[in-house]
Amino acid sequence: MTYDLRGIGMTSQRTRDRLVRRLAEHGIDDEEVLEVVATVPRHIFVDEALAHRAYEDSALPIGFGQTISQPFVVALMTMTLLNRPRPRILEVGTGSGYQTAVLASMGARVGKIFSVERLAPLIERARERLHALGLANVRLKHGDGYEGWQAEGLFDGIVVTAAPRAVPDSLLEQLAPGGRLVVPVGDDGVQELKVFDRTESVSEQEFSVSTAEYVRFVPLLKGVQ
Repeated sequence: MTYDLRGIGMTSQRTRDRLVRRLAEHGIDDEEVLEVVATVPRHIFVDEALAHRAYEDSALPIGFGQTISQPFVVALMTMTLLNRPRPRILEVGTGSGYQTAVLASMGARVGKIFSVERLAPLIERARERLHALGLANVRLKHGDGYEGWQAEGLFDGIVVTAAPRAVPDSLLEQLAPGGRLVVPVGDDGVQELKVFDRTESVSEQEFSVSTAEYVRFVPLLKGVQ
C-alpha cells in the first residue's frame, strides 16, 4: 500500500504545527519530542475516513475495540520514558504503530524498539506503516503483552500502551538495572500513569514509583488473537 506521508488540507504540515503548539501550551516541553510529533504523519496510522481528524488532540478508534492514543499522551509517555537515552525499549501494545513510530524516530536517545501486539491484524497494518516510514530499528511480535518479550530482555525502557489493573511481574523482571517502566494502571475509568525506576543495582530488584499523570486507556488483555 502507498501512503501519502506529506498530507494536504487537514493532514498538512500546517495542521501538524498547530497541534505541536497546543502540546507545548499543555506542558510538553521536550523540543525533540515536539519535533518528532510534528514530523511523524499521524494520518497514516488511522483509517482514511478519519484522516481529517488525525491532528486533533484526541484518541481515535482503530478497530477491534482499540484506539490510537491522543497526541498529548503519546508525547507525554515518550518524554517521560526518555528522560535519558534508552538503547533497548520494549513497547507492550503496538496498536496502530503510531507510538512505536514516535519512539523509533527519537534519534540518539533510542536504539532498538521491540514491540508486542496481541491482535494479529493490527500488527500487520503497523508493520506496513512503519516500513513506509523507513524505520529500520523496530521489531514486531505477535504475542501476549503480559509476558513481555523475555527472549530479548533485559530492556532499558518499557512502555505499556494499555492499562493493566496491576503491573505484571514479568515486565518488572525484564527491566534492566537503571531502567524505567511507564505504564497506565487502573480499572476501566481513569488510570494513573505510573513510572517505575529500577535502581542501578545488578543484584537487587528495587524500584522507586511515581505518578506522572491521570490518563484513560483501553484495558491490557491477556492472550492473543
